Amino acid sequence: MTRTVLLTGGAGYIGSHTFVALVEAGYSVVIVDDFSNSKPSVLTRLGRLTGLNKVEAYEGSVLDDAFMERVFNAHEFDAVVHFAAKKAVGESVSYPVDYVETNVGGLTTLLRLMDAHDVRRLVFSSSATVYGDPDIIPIPESAPRSYTSPYAFTKLMSEQILEQAAAADPAWAFGILRYFNPVGAHPSGTIGEDPSDIPNNLMPYIAKVAAGELSHLNVFGDDYDTPDGTGVRDYVHVCDLAMGHVKSLDALMASNLGHTVNLGTGIGSSVFDMLQAYSRACGKTLPHVVTDRRDGDVPVLCAEVDRARELLGFEAKRTLDEMCASSWHWIQTGAKE
Repeated sequence: MTRTVLLTGGAGYIGSHTFVALVEAGYSVVIVDDFSNSKPSVLTRLGRLTGLNKVEAYEGSVLDDAFMERVFNAHEFDAVVHFAAKKAVGESVSYPVDYVETNVGGLTTLLRLMDAHDVRRLVFSSSATVYGDPDIIPIPESAPRSYTSPYAFTKLMSEQILEQAAAADPAWAFGILRYFNPVGAHPSGTIGEDPSDIPNNLMPYIAKVAAGELSHLNVFGDDYDTPDGTGVRDYVHVCDLAMGHVKSLDALMASNLGHTVNLGTGIGSSVFDMLQAYSRACGKTLPHVVTDRRDGDVPVLCAEVDRARELLGFEAKRTLDEMCASSWHWIQTGAKE
């Protein structure tokens, strides 16, 4: 029996890669997206990648109760994978109320509809930012949670809402995935990260420098307590990350027991590591300028990954060079279509 999954934000960067992984795993997937940070043309690409004659998709916001009610009435969902949210740390500092409204309000709207339609399994897109400025590196799931930005606050608050819902009603089963820094693109070059404005994240910004669209990379601080002074992050290939969502959903379907896991490689790479790896991928040295630290950033975020391997059988396999090579392939091929 084919299971039907609602994928909110499914036309976005991580959502689109997860759509492909879910379809390849045998799920029937319905996308909801307002295309605020994605393009409708990605649906055609997804159909081409998966061989589907039609990608089932609805344009609208998860904040719109009436719209979401229509979607739920049109399908019998077995589970939801929830991506739809605002995601830029720096932007959240400037627009905190918008972030709470979209990220927390979108989740609560979704949960009310799921409850009304007796859909009780949810894979939730959380973030390593819920660890704040951690004392333990690599970070285990048991580490204290806090936040250093409004974006992180919305993810922490969302986690707490899910935990309280599960405690109140054991029929709920939540897969909370704290992933670190998704990068790269599908090996086909058909889908990848395609931000609608100047990127807030490191790799897509570097990609635009490599493509000649931006003059240089701004490095936000080189005086952190790290090996080369720049921020260190755990970068994980988006296709590995997508498979983590499939494995989380598989586990919820099999056991109806919730879980909270990190999704990362367990390996930290600095801004300069990334810059050098992308330079290798595109075959030229990429210019950079060091500027002031960015509000909300922390020196190091790197995952402890044992729990994801033990509970879900998840293990990220692609290297930083592979991540950069796939991104550059996307920039040279699919991103130009």
